[in-house]
Amino acid sequence: MAELTPLNISEITALQDKVVAAIRTCYDPEIPVNIYDLGLIYETKLEPTGFVCVKMTLTAPGCPAAGSLPGEVEDKISVIPGVTGVEVEVVWDPPWDRSRMSEAAKLQLGFI
Repeated sequence: MAELTPLNISEITALQDKVVAAIRTCYDPEIPVNIYDLGLIYETKLEPTGFVCVKMTLTAPGCPAAGSLPGEVEDKISVIPGVTGVEVEVVWDPPWDRSRMSEAAKLQLGFI
């Protein structure tokens, strides 16, 4: 098995931007805003090996997308060239609330 060459800082930054762009293509089916701008992504961590760890939440524990959204995030990130693996962890602490939304999402949903 070939050994992976660690990514340098500029490669990590570029790959991180692609990861965020991929996440922005995922939407909560009940809200017409991408999950990144909704504030459902708490953390994206990119290892120098290209492995991506994502901590995310949902708008509520009973969210109908709970079974599909984390898998969709994983699928969209895993096809990015340079990504060697993905782990998506759903967390409930801290609980999501509207304050986590971007200004653009608040504007789009009429909250400001």
